[in-house]
Amino acid sequence: MARPVRLVAWMEHRQVPIYLAAMVVGGVVGFAAPGSGSSLEHAINPALAGLLYVTFLQVPAADLLRSLKDGRFVGAALVINFVIVPIVVAAVFLLLPADQTIRVGVLLVLLTPCVDYVIVFSGIAGGNSERLLASTPLLLILQMALLPVFLVLFMGSDLADIVEVGPFLHAFLILIVIPLTLAWLTQAWAARARSGRLVAAGASTLMVPLMVAVLAVVVASQIPKLDNNLTDVASVIPFYVAFLIIMAFAGTLLSRLFRLDVPASRAITFSGATRNSLVVLPLALALPAGYELAAAVVVTQTLVEIIGMVAYIRIIPRLLPNAVNR
Repeated sequence: MARPVRLVAWMEHRQVPIYLAAMVVGGVVGFAAPGSGSSLEHAINPALAGLLYVTFLQVPAADLLRSLKDGRFVGAALVINFVIVPIVVAAVFLLLPADQTIRVGVLLVLLTPCVDYVIVFSGIAGGNSERLLASTPLLLILQMALLPVFLVLFMGSDLADIVEVGPFLHAFLILIVIPLTLAWLTQAWAARARSGRLVAAGASTLMVPLMVAVLAVVVASQIPKLDNNLTDVASVIPFYVAFLIIMAFAGTLLSRLFRLDVPASRAITFSGATRNSLVVLPLALALPAGYELAAAVVVTQTLVEIIGMVAYIRIIPRLLPNAVNR
């Protein structure tokens, strides 16, 4: 028993290099076996659903209700993700290549806040990961509700020919309703029986392995799509980098306006900067024929963001030092 516990602790303390390694392995598999891409795509949704189930399992239903009463933190999280980010994206949108496939991919990923590894990176940088974790279900539900609205605002009448409602409803059911319901049922079971507590504890140890699986499968399945499209996909990298830079300062300023303490400020800054590429990828994959490149555009954001988070865990504590008085 001690050995598995030590292994879990080892993985949790080395999540950043483990995630980077998973992406490298996924890239190697994608290049070495490009024909496996379509098969691997079928594994994305089940792996994501499992990851979100484990994430939600760490948020007791009572904590979620309490988090809604945390007015300043929740207010800051909502403002940065659903007011400031869309404004920044609007500025970026005007400069994007005219290709609708690229534009849809960028919109899908930048308009949706991260709900998984943001908790890890925020915690490493001294952010209040518990408050961020408690707000995760709310952020996930709101982004799925608001994403179609934002897409209509940005794409206008062109949206009807590109995006269908079905994939959004399917993603909402598979990635939100089912994992959240199962997590709360598991919590209720754990509160009443030792067997439930054992299942909940065992599932909680799977966070890092599931994240590794998701990253590896996502990268491996999308790498083959870069063939002959590398230049087009690479054209969005400067926009993703610019977004990370802008959001570092936007998060810092907003946190001061909301008079948050330092750990909460760091968490809000990470929330505004990290995007939900993994959860919106199924939406990109469901786009009609001719829009296959959108998924690669979404995954490219993940590659840029993971590297950016390595920088963030050093930069954000300097922008928001513990010595700051609020």
